[in-house]
Amino acid sequence: MWRTGILLLLWVRLASGELQHETEPRRLPPPGKLDFGYVPAGVYETLAHYEPGPIGILFHMVHAFLYVVQPNAFPQDLIVRLAKDKFGAIQTEYQKPENIVLTLQAIYYEIGFLVCAAVGLLFAILMPIAGLFFCMCRCCDNCGGEMHQRQRKNADCRRGLLGTLLFSTSLVITIGVLCAYAANQNLSSQVKNIRRLVNSNMRDLHTFANDTPMQIDYLISQYATAKNKVIYDLDNIGPLLGGRIHEQLDKEVRPALDRVLNMAGAMRETKEALENVSVGLEVLKEGTGKLNFNLSLVRTSINRTLNDPGCHDEESDATTAQLCRNIRQSLSQLQISANFTRLPKVNPQLENVNEVLKTDLSAIVQRGFSSLNDTPHMVIEQTRSVVETVQGLVDGIGNNISSFSKVFPVQSCLSNFTIFISHAHAKIEDHYPEIDQMDFYRWIGCIALCCMVVLVLAFNYLGLLCGTLGYDKHASPTTRGCISNTGGTMLMAGVGFSFIFSWVLMGLVTIIFLVGGNMEKLICEPFHSTEIFKVVDTPYLVNPEWKNFIPGYMYNDSDLELTAESLYSTCKENKGIYSAMRLDKVFNISSYLNTTVLTKDVVGQLDSVKIDLRGIILLEAEGKQNLLDFSEAGLSEINYADYLEEVNKGVTVMDLLSFARELEAQTDLMPRGALQTALKGHISTLRQIHSQQIIPMEQAMKYVRARSALNQSMRFLERTASDLPNKVLAVLDAIEAAQYLISQNATHLINRETGKFTATITGYFHQYIEWVKSSLALEVAPCKPFSNMVDTAEIITCSFLVDSMNTFWMGLGCSTLFLLPSIILAVKLAKYYRRMDTEDVYDDIPTYDTMNRFPRASAPPRHIDW
Repeated sequence: MWRTGILLLLWVRLASGELQHETEPRRLPPPGKLDFGYVPAGVYETLAHYEPGPIGILFHMVHAFLYVVQPNAFPQDLIVRLAKDKFGAIQTEYQKPENIVLTLQAIYYEIGFLVCAAVGLLFAILMPIAGLFFCMCRCCDNCGGEMHQRQRKNADCRRGLLGTLLFSTSLVITIGVLCAYAANQNLSSQVKNIRRLVNSNMRDLHTFANDTPMQIDYLISQYATAKNKVIYDLDNIGPLLGGRIHEQLDKEVRPALDRVLNMAGAMRETKEALENVSVGLEVLKEGTGKLNFNLSLVRTSINRTLNDPGCHDEESDATTAQLCRNIRQSLSQLQISANFTRLPKVNPQLENVNEVLKTDLSAIVQRGFSSLNDTPHMVIEQTRSVVETVQGLVDGIGNNISSFSKVFPVQSCLSNFTIFISHAHAKIEDHYPEIDQMDFYRWIGCIALCCMVVLVLAFNYLGLLCGTLGYDKHASPTTRGCISNTGGTMLMAGVGFSFIFSWVLMGLVTIIFLVGGNMEKLICEPFHSTEIFKVVDTPYLVNPEWKNFIPGYMYNDSDLELTAESLYSTCKENKGIYSAMRLDKVFNISSYLNTTVLTKDVVGQLDSVKIDLRGIILLEAEGKQNLLDFSEAGLSEINYADYLEEVNKGVTVMDLLSFARELEAQTDLMPRGALQTALKGHISTLRQIHSQQIIPMEQAMKYVRARSALNQSMRFLERTASDLPNKVLAVLDAIEAAQYLISQNATHLINRETGKFTATITGYFHQYIEWVKSSLALEVAPCKPFSNMVDTAEIITCSFLVDSMNTFWMGLGCSTLFLLPSIILAVKLAKYYRRMDTEDVYDDIPTYDTMNRFPRASAPPRHIDW
């Protein structure tokens, strides 16, 4: 019944709960570690630990004494051999050498107890015999029976010493009696705690039986956590799987699309640059045209002026003629430097670029980005059937777990187990009155034994009290007072009762010593050191066919590594009974969950996911042609060197002010006349042109911006046009490579990411399985109540009974042993307290003759008041 009840109650119940259906929206956190919560744990109230309190000091003293008596190690091999033989061979075939060896080993182990028992037995036998002979001896006026006391000088000292020793001995006996009484009372008080311990253990068993189904139901219900997470990830397969694929592709594809996008930007910038060149060129042509016309008029006028006859009359004025020749030669510097009219227009290139820009390359690139970003949606569409199939399988797994529980009669097993506990508890309750009655009788018997010693102590203490208080040092032995005589009589009464009770006490002490001492050394100490479990776990001890008797009895598999020690220690740690009792032999949760939760169909469906990304078009043919058209826009036909050369020139070949100053200096060297006056007028015209045209051209923003824009634009166009066809081809090659990666070489990437996603999905099931396994091993149905029952039995047997019993015999035995010196001291001291019939009398002899005094006996005087 135990085996069936425990097995069905604990672990078949794993399949008994109905799977909780999901009623709330599937809004779960991102993929990661699942949180299954905490298994609801019952609270066990039994505290299987005993603190004896102050009496623990006596317990330690007893343990120390027993260690002195029996210092040998626990005889594991000897007990195992005796247990296997069941003591039969030793009794029937005693003469065999191996049996003799076993007997000698047992005697060697028990030698300490045997010696002590022999001493106690000898004491119990000799004490009544010695008492009988002592009584007979005193009746013959021997052994202190003669009522005559010789007087000595040290009589007072001897009396005091004997009194002190007897009092000390009585104190020792008193301490022993008190220890025995304390042990007796402790045992009685602890017997009352037995009911509390038993009741708490039974309540813990009920808690164990009631909480275990709830805990297992919780394990089953938490399948919904893994299921909901799986369904959530399947519903979001686009962002999760497609997002990871997109993320990996984006690292390779985005740079190519970004290059195309940069090329589209370069097209727009090229158009702006060409427009800037065209506009700036027209502005500069307009400004330099007017200046060139005015300078040509001034040159013509100066040439006409230099045709004056005075410039040709070298005989009359050679200086003037030379100056005229110099001026005529310098007129070539009087012209514009930057001639923009000779530069060709860029209108053909601008028209080509405008034609290229009619196609919106940026929009085409954005469509490529959109197509790439649409990877999650493509994944959703291509895996829709697989997702629906897996979701159906996941729901079916829950139904399989729920239907599996119908095979086992769990409720009836639970009821039977609970009824068994209640029935056992009721039977134990029925024995409480008998236990209380037996304990009462035991208590009365122990009190009676203590009273025997107390009676002797009472006579000793009263004898000492009366003898001490009634003693008169001036009185002779025959004239001692009544109180002193009564004290001596009480001491002798104590001696008599000592002879009567001591052998009985020692006999009982010896019996209790042998029983309690061996229980302590053979049961209690080995239990604390777990050596007793090694005896119990000895292979083939209980049954010759069973290596380990627990699995042999429960599972019919004695080779299974399940021992009493491992079971006790595992339950002591409050771990689950599934791992403690190796119930995987009955119901292997790992294989069940691996085949039920993580089925081959689920894994097969997830492995069958196929994703085709050939529908992603990064750059359409129109965009590629647009790039080629841009490379053929004629940007390389522009003579950038001429443009930059003209832009970098000044307005005129020579600064007009400098030219005017030089002309004025030469004019001043000429004689006054019409020639000088005419040249002065031309100088004034040049200065006027400088101030009215050149300075405005150099300072006006219109011309400044035109020159700057022309300079920057030409430099930009030069950079853009530099190896433009090869650049376009490189961009196209990058796009083609990225497209080929997506269409042809993405299979490895897709398989890798799909494998990761599949591992994530199956990982949720693995997390659930591992959580169930660890919870079963550590949290579900913690078997602490069973180890508590063993500990409770040990506390009741060892801490309550054996320790108290051993303390009782130690106290009572100590008192009994000290009765022997008490008898001797009491007999000797009584002579100093009792009234004697005769005494020593001395004649009056001179003081100097101290060597010859002859005492004679004399009867005490007769007094009426005596």
